[in-house]
Amino acid sequence: MMTNYPHTTRNNQWVCEAIRKIESDFQRSADTHLIKLDLRYFKDIDIYLKDESTHPTGSLKHRLARSLFLYGLCNGWINEDTTIIESSSGSTAISEAYFARLLGLRFIAVVPQSTASRKIDQIRFYGGEAHFVERSDQIYAESRRLAKALNGHYMDQFTYAERATDWRSNNNIANSIFEQMKFERFPEPSWIVMSPGTGGNLATIGRFIRYRCHNTQLMAVDPQNSVFHEYYRTGDTSLTLDCGSKIEGIGRPRVEPSFIPGVIDRMETIADCDSVGTIHWLETVIGRKAGASTGTNLFGALKLAEDMQANGEKGSIVTLLCDGGDRYLDTYYNLDWVKNNIGDISQTINHLMRYQG
Repeated sequence: MMTNYPHTTRNNQWVCEAIRKIESDFQRSADTHLIKLDLRYFKDIDIYLKDESTHPTGSLKHRLARSLFLYGLCNGWINEDTTIIESSSGSTAISEAYFARLLGLRFIAVVPQSTASRKIDQIRFYGGEAHFVERSDQIYAESRRLAKALNGHYMDQFTYAERATDWRSNNNIANSIFEQMKFERFPEPSWIVMSPGTGGNLATIGRFIRYRCHNTQLMAVDPQNSVFHEYYRTGDTSLTLDCGSKIEGIGRPRVEPSFIPGVIDRMETIADCDSVGTIHWLETVIGRKAGASTGTNLFGALKLAEDMQANGEKGSIVTLLCDGGDRYLDTYYNLDWVKNNIGDISQTINHLMRYQG
């Protein structure tokens, strides 16, 4: 005879309701737009931006946060009394704060002191709390400590990002890209370009390409002060750095478990001045601001386009607009801050202006 445990029954009912709320939120959201850039310099190469800034929380990380909550709920790690803790430079924390509020849960983001103030404001807007550490490499241990002290759940995006998203399904970012490209001049992209933060979306795209047997190749672009490119080159999992990336949301001072090098066909390091210079140039093309990780992505895509054109190749390249630039008005769009923290971006801007024809 099966014993009925009232607390377990109540918790299962709460979990089912929580999942329903998250799925309802997903059904209310339209897919993100695919923007084709008008760059007359490249006659036989089309470049697209998958605009992830239009999610309810304004960034690519909205997809990851949704997946992490569903993963935690279905694994029995999250219940109606669970405090959620995450280590994040901002965008993931904003998105997780949104879903925590949706479910009525307390949320604490462990963030470096250098995180853009507008990101902190958005975390708090969704009811989250910001817990500061001095350096980016301190976020992991502090998150684990808080989770233990509060009997909470540490989401740990850097471990679970690559396994929380179903890369075979019909509702991930990779499937969306290929569906939206169906009626374009070159419907199967020659390349998709992606910068790793956790590595989760990179893994999803790379696995999906192989699973569906596409001829598309995947290029990863890494900012300065990140170990990912060196790890891709050497396979050394012990690599660490004492300082973090100046391009918020991407690059890491250690090798993260969710970074899967086997899905990558090519990898490049992009200079910070090129990343930031590219978003200033991009504003003249699309009429709005984007975050610096978009600059890293797009500079890599433009470099590929140059290579393809030089080799007489035709095709399309898709990369990501990760988040909007309004979060960075006091950093990447403050010329004094850029001068003091990034350096001279004018050379990059002048170089890119020729692509507009």
